[in-house]
Amino acid sequence: MGGHLHEPPGNATDPKAALLDYLDFYRSVVAAKLDGLTDEQLDRPQFVSTWTPRQLIKHLVYMERRWLRWGFMAEQIPDPAGDCDAGDHWQTGPADSREALVAALAEGGSRTRSIAEHAELTDRGAVGGRFTGEGPPPTLLWILLHVLQEYARHAGHLDVAREELDGTVGE
Repeated sequence: MGGHLHEPPGNATDPKAALLDYLDFYRSVVAAKLDGLTDEQLDRPQFVSTWTPRQLIKHLVYMERRWLRWGFMAEQIPDPAGDCDAGDHWQTGPADSREALVAALAEGGSRTRSIAEHAELTDRGAVGGRFTGEGPPPTLLWILLHVLQEYARHAGHLDVAREELDGTVGE
């Protein structure tokens, strides 16, 4: 993997900036897990669950889109569950190269940052996309924390997958 990645500094006083910096950090961690893997390794399941590193990256792209664009903004996005097949299993296709998925990950991060910079952490998600109006939609703070934990959890999964594939360990 590339150079050592550094967590955001612990002296943050702006909660929104700190959350967004951590999301950027975990996107970088996840993308770095793919450095040096061959296409065959990207598609080889590592665990009983049968997911592949390529499928996990696509899931993260769609997960962030579901929570921020379709969820918080209520954008009408095509196929919000495009990372899953009819049985709710992660899937990839020929267009899902490492480069395309890492670019989509970065684009999603830019979009999340833009959305958050134009809203308050206490703002609630809009009704009409992911949220139907049955109960109050979650706040931006909650959504960002949820997306952060998704990145952190799946970065851990990629840690294990990468160690199994070629012995690489690290962030």
